[in-house]
Amino acid sequence: MLLSSNIIVLICLAAGISLVMMAATVVQLVTGKSGWIDTLWTFAVGAGGIAAALLPAEGANDLRRLCVGILVAIWALRLGLHIAARTHGGEDDPRYAAIKAEHPKDWPVYLFGMLQAQAIAAFILVLAVRFAAINPAPFPAVIDLIGIAILLVAFIGEGVADAQLRAFGKTHKKAVADTGLWRWSRHPNYFFEWLGWCGWAVIALSGPMGWLALLAPVQMYILLVYVSGIPPLEKHMRETRGQAFDDYAARTSAFFPLPPKSRS
Repeated sequence: MLLSSNIIVLICLAAGISLVMMAATVVQLVTGKSGWIDTLWTFAVGAGGIAAALLPAEGANDLRRLCVGILVAIWALRLGLHIAARTHGGEDDPRYAAIKAEHPKDWPVYLFGMLQAQAIAAFILVLAVRFAAINPAPFPAVIDLIGIAILLVAFIGEGVADAQLRAFGKTHKKAVADTGLWRWSRHPNYFFEWLGWCGWAVIALSGPMGWLALLAPVQMYILLVYVSGIPPLEKHMRETRGQAFDDYAARTSAFFPLPPKSRS
């Protein structure tokens, strides 16, 4: 059966991601830069996604598997290299720095557990890619084209948001980015990252057990909006930007891009 033929593949993918996040624990402890965690996490999801797409599965469409593998590779390379460059040239990630400050005595143990939790989150994303890739329906179907279109919009949107923030930071030190996509959302990069995982779910939906891919966008929304994304980052912004950030937050949508509110 399709499900049973995937069990060994999924176990191997989960184990591989767990090992990468063990390595990320060591890298953070040695370098002191937590940005390498997100870099390795992104490449772990990317490598796991490529393997999930290209490893054979009974009844899978080879053209769909190849397309999915290429798309997840594009996502991982762009985001992973972006985070790596930012980490190499910058300070420690304030989100991780705040967590470390709360665990001064047991940081190595706490970090290990936290990154294994991130491995579980990564596996859920890879699972979505796997179910998108092994959908046995003829390719390309209309739903595939919709999903691919969503992915391309997400890739481009996140890349533009990152580029705009990087350009703004070079000329506006300690200021709040409020131009381009950042005028419409306080976290457009997070929004487009979430949108991309909606695309994987769309491609998977028409296949057996494809509804499981919906776990990916649901998980990403919860993590980005309520857990590890917006809350700690905006706490840091309020502490370092003060009233300027409060004014920005009052007129700008937190997540979904919307017209800014009137400044009156």
